[in-house]
Amino acid sequence: MNAFEIIKTVRLTEKGTRQAEKFNQYTVVADPRANKTQIRQAVQELFKVKVTNVNTLNVRGKARRKRTAQAGRASNWKKAIVTLKDGDKIVLT
Repeated sequence: MNAFEIIKTVRLTEKGTRQAEKFNQYTVVADPRANKTQIRQAVQELFKVKVTNVNTLNVRGKARRKRTAQAGRASNWKKAIVTLKDGDKIVLT
């Protein structure tokens, strides 16, 4: 897998913004098959930063209903919280 297949997107949330300011951590949506080493290399390659730590967790998809009798399900995804070296930043805007 190349870096663009491993890293789907960077999550912009209120909690994520506080993490970025206080701890220099960013939340990334990654491919569920990717491991921590692959995520680290992909972030370093795409954003030209130095990654010091990667924490991952698998997020279960929520049950969804859209005005029908049948319930659907959002797909499962992998969340990676990436800690960067002091001084490095990912510009998201």
